[in-house]
Amino acid sequence: MATKRDYYEVLGVEKTATADEIKKAYRKKAIQYHPDKNPGDKEAEEKFKEAAEAYEVLSNPDKRSRYDQFGHAGVGGAAGGGYGGFGGQGMSMDDIFSMFGDIFGGHSGFGGFGGFGGGGAQPRQRKFRGADLRVKAKLTLKEIAEGTEKKFKVKKYVTCTHCHGSGAEGNSGTETCPTCHGTGSVTRTQQSIFGMMQTQSVCPQCNGEGKIIKNKCKECNGEGVVYGEEVVTVKIPAGVAEGMQVTINGKGNAGKHNGVAGDLLVQIEEEKHPELIRDESDLIYNLLLSVPQAALGSTVEIPTIDGKAKIKIEPGTQPGKVLRLRGKGLPNINSYGYSTGTGDLLVNVSVYIPETLTKEERQALEKWQESESFKPNTSLKEKIFKKFRSLFD
Repeated sequence: MATKRDYYEVLGVEKTATADEIKKAYRKKAIQYHPDKNPGDKEAEEKFKEAAEAYEVLSNPDKRSRYDQFGHAGVGGAAGGGYGGFGGQGMSMDDIFSMFGDIFGGHSGFGGFGGFGGGGAQPRQRKFRGADLRVKAKLTLKEIAEGTEKKFKVKKYVTCTHCHGSGAEGNSGTETCPTCHGTGSVTRTQQSIFGMMQTQSVCPQCNGEGKIIKNKCKECNGEGVVYGEEVVTVKIPAGVAEGMQVTINGKGNAGKHNGVAGDLLVQIEEEKHPELIRDESDLIYNLLLSVPQAALGSTVEIPTIDGKAKIKIEPGTQPGKVLRLRGKGLPNINSYGYSTGTGDLLVNVSVYIPETLTKEERQALEKWQESESFKPNTSLKEKIFKKFRSLFD
């Protein structure tokens, strides 16, 4: 699989670029690689799609924030294993023209720019895009560690089965819009200080479709969609984190008149584990030992994601010591959505000092406190205090 390029690099802007600078940069790239200017050029088409994907993320403040924090994994870079991706993956040319046609003055062709080579392409007919939907997936640490599947019963607009999405009753079909003559747009010419100027906009009669319905479907009233529901199965990859978003393309609201379906956006939430604390790909467990366990050594049982594990406590274990169980943490996903290994389980050792003592226990401790074995040596004291100070550096 080819490595995805940085979105800022694709558009040729700095990470500090304003929304207006990003829009201008995308418009420039889109004009350069537009299919109408580069007919039959597959490389130009791919660069056109790449620029649209970059703009789809960087023009959205929420997606841009996640991309800046997590890279492609936060918005779309994990789309490699059938998970549907985290963002604007899999856009077709129709999707791009539908979503970003306004960048070119309300149409996808270049007539409004004076054309290329003196001509100017005919604007494309508009396709409606259904709205995106959001759902939340609450995951346990075990599900995050292993990856999981979740099923959602989603209430949304679906394609009308009576007219199969056309919006027309029976075989009445559609006819060419008399206002725009099937182009989906209308052209206006007006005098300005710079001479005669032409502007194009979406046809008000057909809303850019280039056709009108003769006899509207009685089930959907000509919309091509009705309110219904669908059970959607979502594969969530291992290693996701709180706040990440998994995007399932085409599982949002259906587009009117067989248009482009929106996306289903699955927001990740983590359930708190009763004993384990997550620190990115590592897990932390706070172990509390008794004085005899720490002094004499012991074998103790601690929780892990998938059960329990026994660990050996060496005699003379000090408070603040951290024991590391390698590979017992969570999968670590890099900015391109690929796993780079698994984190560790860190066991933070504390020692419980009794708050109340019997007479016999007190007498025993008073006797032992004079023993050299119970007096901390200077090197150990410096080691413990040095570690304590490092917490505030």
